[in-house]
Amino acid sequence: MNVFILNTGRCGSTTFIEACRHITNYTAGHETRVQLLGPDRLTYPPNHIEADNRLSWILGRLDAAYGDEAYYVHLTRDRNQVAASFSRRTDFGIMKAYREGILLHEGQEQASAESLARDYIDTVQANIAHFLKDKRRTMEFALEQADTDFRRFWNWIGATGDMDKALAEWNTRHNAST
Repeated sequence: MNVFILNTGRCGSTTFIEACRHITNYTAGHETRVQLLGPDRLTYPPNHIEADNRLSWILGRLDAAYGDEAYYVHLTRDRNQVAASFSRRTDFGIMKAYREGILLHEGQEQASAESLARDYIDTVQANIAHFLKDKRRTMEFALEQADTDFRRFWNWIGATGDMDKALAEWNTRHNAST
């Protein structure tokens, strides 16, 4: 079975995957197929856990490829902290793409970095919520409760491996903003 960690970005997805690397009956990766097009973009190996915030823009294709057979985790973090992190990243990555490619700068010249980030967060969260509304295998996972939510996640997917090492990953900030 495949597991998808749906998220906005800037919410612990890299740390989530680092923790999952201590699971022995799944592979785990972070944004492993972003460079691919067409069917290859979503051709993950069986028993794989993937975190990729860009999946929120291709959920229709994810549904066509995996539908209700996969497990889906909605990873969240305090909205203010996510917005603050994205506010420091407006000139590259997904925020630049959102501002310049999705919104086309229309009316955005006066928008603050934080209001742009909040708009992005609200859009992605709405996309994920809409996608998950008819899925049987879903789990809410809050970064602020990672110690308890990861234990639930571990049991939910039937993970085997070194849970202690996996839990220890949550004490390290991976891919933290500067």
